[in-house]
Amino acid sequence: MVEEEQLRFVINRIKEIRTQKRISQLELSTTSNLSQSFLASVENGKKQPSVLTLLRIAKALDVSPKIFFPEINAKSKEETKQTIVDLVHSL
Repeated sequence: MVEEEQLRFVINRIKEIRTQKRISQLELSTTSNLSQSFLASVENGKKQPSVLTLLRIAKALDVSPKIFFPEINAKSKEETKQTIVDLVHSL
């Protein structure tokens, strides 16, 4: 996936999950300790969330951060394990 497409996917997932759970931006800002204006800028594509920000948003939404990355979700447990083993062996 191209980086811009991935970013759009992440932004859409944040908004989709927030609205499905009927959580306002204000509520999300309170639980994630991020400003409401920042969250609005993220959802509008004006700001790009850092990894730390995504972790805070995922925790506040009570979801796994991996929902923001479909390539990770598509891998089987065995493929993920093999990737980790390969990375460890490359060190």
